[in-house]
Amino acid sequence: MRRFFRRKSSCQIAKDRLKILLISDRVNCSPEIMELIKTDIAKVLSKYMKIDSENMEIQINTKGNKSGRGGKMPSLYANIPIVDVSAQDLAK
Repeated sequence: MRRFFRRKSSCQIAKDRLKILLISDRVNCSPEIMELIKTDIAKVLSKYMKIDSENMEIQINTKGNKSGRGGKMPSLYANIPIVDVSAQDLAK
């Protein structure tokens, strides 16, 4: 349980910031917007389960669409560690 409350090292913080910058550059979305998206997703999921928002990762990728038009559509992928899901939390 302690690992959820320990402070991140400056190296880990720098890596997280770099990830956010690279992702935002790919889809022309500012790092501030990416952080707001991450915060909003964490707030919503926290209503239903305990998550590890410190280790949550979101990523926006662009891939060719399946319609064959050759255009690229962005997709949002999220890796969100779930700490606990209990019936008590869902009753709120």
